[in-house]
Amino acid sequence: MTFWFFIGIVAACLTMFGFIPQIVRMYRTKSVADISVVTLLQFTLGVTLWAVYGCSISDPILIGANIVSLSTLVVALGLYFHYQQMHRASGFFPKEV
Repeated sequence: MTFWFFIGIVAACLTMFGFIPQIVRMYRTKSVADISVVTLLQFTLGVTLWAVYGCSISDPILIGANIVSLSTLVVALGLYFHYQQMHRASGFFPKEV
């Protein structure tokens, strides 16, 4: 295994699981008051485009890493919209800072 291949694998792992801590926090606190949906959507579009690019050049690592990243982002977006709707239904609106 070459040095650069190892760097690529580490980078892919960091990217794939980068939103897991945020997902855990949303799930535990049942709150998305401090989450930017724009950031989640931007990253979702970015990893989707990277996966498409990976398909165009037939790079399985690029495809796989971005599909896993996309999966975690879909979970994060699902939690975001679920908890946002739950808080709206309960009449709870966090104060703006």
